[in-house]
Amino acid sequence: MAKTVYLGMIGDIMHPGLINIINEGAKYGDVMIGLFTDKAIATHKRLPYLNYEQRKNVIENIKGVSKIVPQDEWSYVENLKRYKPDYIIHGDDWLYGPDKYIRDEVFKVMESLGGKVIEIPYTKGITSAGLKKEMDSLGTTPQARLSSLRRLIAAKPIVRILESHNGLTGLIAEHTSVEINGCVREFDGMWSSSLTDSTSKGKPDIEAVDLTTRLHDLNDTLEVTTKPVIFDGDTGGKVEHFGFTVRTLERLGISAVIIEDKVGLKQNSLFGTDAIQSQDTIEGFCTKIRAGKEAQITDDFMVISRCESLIAGKSVDDALERCHAYVAAGTDGIMIHSKDKSGEDIKEFCKRFREKDAHTPIVAVPTTYNQFTEEELSTWGINIVIYANHMLRSAYPAMVKCAESILTHSRSLEASNDYCMPIKQILNLIPGTMKK
Repeated sequence: MAKTVYLGMIGDIMHPGLINIINEGAKYGDVMIGLFTDKAIATHKRLPYLNYEQRKNVIENIKGVSKIVPQDEWSYVENLKRYKPDYIIHGDDWLYGPDKYIRDEVFKVMESLGGKVIEIPYTKGITSAGLKKEMDSLGTTPQARLSSLRRLIAAKPIVRILESHNGLTGLIAEHTSVEINGCVREFDGMWSSSLTDSTSKGKPDIEAVDLTTRLHDLNDTLEVTTKPVIFDGDTGGKVEHFGFTVRTLERLGISAVIIEDKVGLKQNSLFGTDAIQSQDTIEGFCTKIRAGKEAQITDDFMVISRCESLIAGKSVDDALERCHAYVAAGTDGIMIHSKDKSGEDIKEFCKRFREKDAHTPIVAVPTTYNQFTEEELSTWGINIVIYANHMLRSAYPAMVKCAESILTHSRSLEASNDYCMPIKQILNLIPGTMKK
């Protein structure tokens, strides 16, 4: 009976190094591929371009592969204990760096199973990371971007979205990352906010800017990024026009639109109950939701309903009644908003909403109750957290201080030293600007 060789693989970008390790593994027995699921990958790095089934379809047709099984965790331990392979094969690149602890786990488990670890020299000159960088420079397609938000919601405990109001802030959201305990943490997508879009132009946030103008500006971000975009649709406008908005956004590759259940001239909710002239009737807003859902072409696009009950000073009961009705009307998610700095009303809402509805995504914007971590918000049942205006808010004070420094000293030396990053560092963000 042939022995089993286990090989963990993401399999998003196939290259000679992966073929080499499959061929090496086949010398020892039947190669079982532990194919990382989106869930396993998303906790440590960006989602792959291809989903699990697409990657599986490619790999199962490679010579030397005998079987493919899903690997739902970044750690190999669970699958090794389940399938008890005779060998596991891996490149020697895990001897150092963040994956060293994975190697240590594997050796302990294989020793307990009576199996062996095969380490082979990592193929030089070509890596998935290098190929991925080249692919990133080519951009993405509208459909790939559009579908990625639903994949992220399914794969991650909580999806992290950062406000972006121009191409440069889009590049920050696209590329900024930190490594914590061996895991790469980055933003999953971008929030196209009507507030920051209008404010960056020096105009009030009153839904006065037409859709065409906003999309023209958003295109600067779409051209230089690949991550999903959630679009702030304000009230969604008239029911008769909302279907057009949905199709326009969908065609551009926007993943979702969020509309709020207010009527009348739109003002930002941060001004409190005075900004909400009145909430739409439940049936009136449900009609708008249904119009949006009927207009969309793909199953991937999301219409998310923002409930203003708590902002308007109404009860959690009122918010729940509305949101369950919105779900019944076909909304793809609920955004619940509040100015309460304690966050207790949001927490109560989420807990009670989840008692009846375990699946509809909940979106939160913890601008006022920002003492809670994403991990804490996730335990409440929240799926998406939006940092809704921080790029604009952080840029403004820095620019004011820089301007004041120039006026104070009659020169820019102090401003350059204290408030400005080197221009080359900025240019490095922009594809094609700096020479390789």
